[in-house]
Amino acid sequence: MPRRIVDLSVPLEADIASDPPVMLPEIDYLDHQMTAEQVMAFFPGLKKEDLPGGEGWAVEMLRITTHNGTHLDAPYHYHSTMNNGERAITIDEVPLEWCFQRGVKLDFRHFEDGYVATAADVEAELARIGHTLEPLDIVVVNTAAGARYGHPDYVAKGCGMGRAATLYLLERGVRVTGTDAWSWDAPFIYTAKEYERTHNPAIIWEGHRAGMDIGYCHIEKLTNLETLPASGYEIACFPYKIKGGSAGFTRAVAIFQE
Repeated sequence: MPRRIVDLSVPLEADIASDPPVMLPEIDYLDHQMTAEQVMAFFPGLKKEDLPGGEGWAVEMLRITTHNGTHLDAPYHYHSTMNNGERAITIDEVPLEWCFQRGVKLDFRHFEDGYVATAADVEAELARIGHTLEPLDIVVVNTAAGARYGHPDYVAKGCGMGRAATLYLLERGVRVTGTDAWSWDAPFIYTAKEYERTHNPAIIWEGHRAGMDIGYCHIEKLTNLETLPASGYEIACFPYKIKGGSAGFTRAVAIFQE
């Protein structure tokens, strides 16, 4: 049976508004002319003119965090514990079975920036698309942020998933979720305003912190979610294996059997 693969991952790119300023990636591109000396150093006596076109290799030097680009967060990112007191697993310990499962998309693009989605919102959207969750479904949330990736307002765009909304998914066996926004939670600028009003610390990172009750992963900075139907495909999001890491880069894709 032929397959169609849809790329759900953004490229790792410098000099765009992909993250808050303190977390922006930096990439130094070394082209073939710049690295000829590197190649020559491995082979004493080799001259630049001996290399084809006098060229070395192309290589990139990166200064990044594990949360740049499209990535999968491990439970360890949210807190030191999960499942009500167990040690939180790191990205190299995430079960691979979690990372290749049936995909489900919730379309929350109509919610205003900063809105915190509720369990009722999730339930209503599942009813609208006619989907019943099964254990290990990968649930991705299409927000208004997806269309703004790389623009100056990206980090402040889109709705977030609240604690109750997240637990609604986790209690039904979901272990990987995803969003095209910068964070699974609402943009911090809105949470900060609400915290200033209420001084309630429980609202800070509430969707992430749901992992303290039930360990789970989520993918952040997805793209092309608007091209996906609500269901009818699988999602693969295997993370790069970083020992003891809080996250790992992933080339997330949707796979259709056609």
